[in-house]
Amino acid sequence: MGLPPLSFTTVAWKGDRVVLLDQRRLPGEEVSVECRTWHDVAEAIRSMAVRGAPAIGVTAAFGVALAALASRATRFEELLADLEAAIKGLAATRPTAVNLFWALERMRKHALDRRAVPLGELRASLVREAEAILEEDIAGNRRLGAHGAPLVPEGGRILTHCNAGGLATAGYGTALGVVRGAVEAGRKPFVWVDETRPVLQGARLTAWELAKEGIPHTVIADVAAASLMARGEVDLVVVGADRIAANGDTANKIGTYGLAVLAQAHRIPFYVAAPFSTIDPSLPDGRAIPIEERDPREVQELAGRRLVPAASPARNPAFDVTPAALITAIVTERGVFRPPYDFRA
Repeated sequence: MGLPPLSFTTVAWKGDRVVLLDQRRLPGEEVSVECRTWHDVAEAIRSMAVRGAPAIGVTAAFGVALAALASRATRFEELLADLEAAIKGLAATRPTAVNLFWALERMRKHALDRRAVPLGELRASLVREAEAILEEDIAGNRRLGAHGAPLVPEGGRILTHCNAGGLATAGYGTALGVVRGAVEAGRKPFVWVDETRPVLQGARLTAWELAKEGIPHTVIADVAAASLMARGEVDLVVVGADRIAANGDTANKIGTYGLAVLAQAHRIPFYVAAPFSTIDPSLPDGRAIPIEERDPREVQELAGRRLVPAASPARNPAFDVTPAALITAIVTERGVFRPPYDFRA
């Protein structure tokens, strides 16, 4: 028996606005953020009201659609200029997640390919394209989950990091898509949920999703992962990705690289699950992946309470890069890729 439909919606189009589940307020409150302009969308991405590489891409596509609807242009060149302003502003929100730039480029190309279409029709077509990106993300993640499910042994104990579930996508998820796929296949997986400091996406978001879906899980402090592996309580690690270089080097939430090193030391398979759009063939390896540095206060404070002495500075890189040599396989909607990675297959 498969899982019922997800009990929440991450991103939705409501005719003239984008509605987002505000992930900053979870797990305490389930409230929505309404974005009526592309500027609203940019702020939602920047502030992490919406987060996760695929979800950011989908939301940004709707931001371009909002820019098209708001434009007063009477000629294509004027409309394109308004779209380019929105695309530039949205692209500046977060530098690491390549899905953002992929979605923005797809929306730009959609407009350019239809420059001869009446502007009213073009505006409506851009909305439909953003909706198509959303639907393709959900369908693709379901295929990804089906490809990844056989990697999970019966009763497999999966360690995951950050949140790569329905909240990080348009629905279903990538790393949690593999978990959901394993559940649907009757494999009865169990999930260890890394809390994922400093913003606690695992403790706040992944645990919230798993609890809603009734999937067995336990939250652990990030520093407990090595001990669990040493005691034989982890069968595999599955994480998401924000950008994958052509050679398989993978940028994901800070702390992922350390888990990969630990997994290799304990001979535990380490899998990356991500949409194919997360692969950036323009980058030969991970050294070229830009790493976002976020506000140090995310490290210095917790729930608004200062943890660090006022005189102590903090540094907050949001991502790290895991070398391809530490990755057992990369799971996408197109199948499972193993080293040496050739994404042309």
